Amino acid sequence: MSVQGQIKEHAKMKIKQPKHYRVIMHNDDFTSMEFVVEILIQIFRKAPPEAEHLMMRVHQSGRAAVGSYPYDLAVSKVAAAADRAKEEGFPFRMTIEEE
Repeated sequence: MSVQGQIKEHAKMKIKQPKHYRVIMHNDDFTSMEFVVEILIQIFRKAPPEAEHLMMRVHQSGRAAVGSYPYDLAVSKVAAAADRAKEEGFPFRMTIEEE
């Protein structure tokens, strides 16, 4: 009985990390600061002090990046925030930018 040699193949796979997208929150004159903080805590999972800091940055600068996520997650978070804003009657606006 003869034993044949085994050939081992080593394939190098390059795993590409998914692109990330920044979620940008925009200031307006109608959306309450409390609502913005609530969105940051509940949808973006920010701690209350960080949420308040981000809200103030949006208020003072007109806009601020509130997180970086893979595209699908960024879109779903923005959609959830937009739905909540619509329910509350706020013209709250967020955009997504590629990093």
